[in-house]
Amino acid sequence: MFLVIRLRKKILIPILFIILLLLIISVIYISRKIHSVESIAVTEDIIAQIENIFRIRNKAALENNAEALKYHYDLSTKYGTWAYEHEVKRIKYLHNWSEKQGIKFTDIQSVIKIKYVNQKGDILTANFIRSTEYHYSYDDQPDVDNLFRIGTYHLLSIKNTDESWTITKEWYTDPFEDSLNLDNIKTDEYKNYIMEQEPRNFSDLNKRRIDAVHYADLYCGAAGTAENDFSYNKKYRDYNPLGGDCANFASQILFEGGKFKKNKIWNYGNGATRAWVNASGFKNYWINSGRASVIAYGTYDKVYRASYKLLPGDFIAYEKKGDVTHISVVTGADSKGYSLVNCHNTDRYRVPWDLGWSNKEIKFWLVRVHY
Repeated sequence: MFLVIRLRKKILIPILFIILLLLIISVIYISRKIHSVESIAVTEDIIAQIENIFRIRNKAALENNAEALKYHYDLSTKYGTWAYEHEVKRIKYLHNWSEKQGIKFTDIQSVIKIKYVNQKGDILTANFIRSTEYHYSYDDQPDVDNLFRIGTYHLLSIKNTDESWTITKEWYTDPFEDSLNLDNIKTDEYKNYIMEQEPRNFSDLNKRRIDAVHYADLYCGAAGTAENDFSYNKKYRDYNPLGGDCANFASQILFEGGKFKKNKIWNYGNGATRAWVNASGFKNYWINSGRASVIAYGTYDKVYRASYKLLPGDFIAYEKKGDVTHISVVTGADSKGYSLVNCHNTDRYRVPWDLGWSNKEIKFWLVRVHY
């Protein structure tokens, strides 16, 4: 018995020593980590520096001058280079779309709302919301202003150099992501058809459709305005961290605004049913339940003419590789009658419905909702 106790002591003492050592190492590591990354106050100077970065970026996009961005990225780093290359592709996409559409961008302005800023050495990392408003006019309507807003959520790292702040890393969900690798797509047919169209009159919409659009405009999140604090409806859970909030938002629009009644299949309470919160489940429910019907389905070239039949309060489902991955709700039309949509993830306010048009793997479900 005495021997057993001695043996246990011989075993326990080294184990306890190892545990104590690990605890000390953990405390040192956490302490160093805490002190190496410091949360700092959001000053007017920091806000001004970040706003200036996007002023330069918007000007480069407006002028189709990607070369002007090169000096504002740290191209000596992998992440800085990737961030720069991504913006070059975005500019190319925007101007490819404008050629297809027969429009010219006339102004691009961003508003930012910073959540927090951390500092590590000479690197500042900011987490913020960016609401960017794009103005455009059609080639044959130079005096008619159209606009849309896109809201994005950014994590941006910048470094102070001798001359200015440069971007070392950036992450954000990009609504143009599906279309950045562009082929040489012939756009004359699309442009000619779009330019032939006239404004559409929605003055005879029923009240449920009007209320659905009002709700969609009010809670479009980062694509909204400071008046609504760029927020979602706080009555509902934000499903973006769980894969996306687009179907949840579309369901809210149809329930809160459109006054469609919930049921066992399409429901939100303590949780959400698949038909409420899942993009594919949402599309299937509305079509199969008889509450909606398909206007057209297919790639952009197959459906763009039919898109003029969409009314505010209808919806579009975006299918990629056989799976519906996104839902947006129609909220209006521009000066050529081109349908505009609102959605979450990425947040959009009155954005042309066809972002993603040049990706041949994307198919569109244009769906009439029966109010």
